[in-house]
Amino acid sequence: MRSTLLLALIGLMSLEAAAAREIRRDAVPQAFWGTWATGTDACKEKDKAIVLSAKAYSGPAGSCAIDYVIEVPGRGGAIYSARMRCSGSSGEAEKKTIANLIIRSGKDGEISAGPTFEALATYHRCSANP
Repeated sequence: MRSTLLLALIGLMSLEAAAAREIRRDAVPQAFWGTWATGTDACKEKDKAIVLSAKAYSGPAGSCAIDYVIEVPGRGGAIYSARMRCSGSSGEAEKKTIANLIIRSGKDGEISAGPTFEALATYHRCSANP
């Protein structure tokens, strides 16, 4: 009986610790603001690049308002998950959808971004003067 109670208490404490590692933010961190693309040629093509700011995203998911961002620790640094409200990229009549964007830092100023971990792509920052 005591061991069951002890195990339940340990399980409850570990759930609280896991939840405490998540940090909810109001905006995308400033280090990710800007225009990003999978290559230098993609920087010139607006439909292939993504643009991030504190509270907005535009890219393949459409034009989105960022509601909040969850930060969790990862092996190679923090991982961010943005919850967004998007309008379709093809100008659909005010149809709003909910989308998620995972963002994490990469090497040499790159980022990985995508709607799921399986769909992450590597992006490079586009220069201000392409």
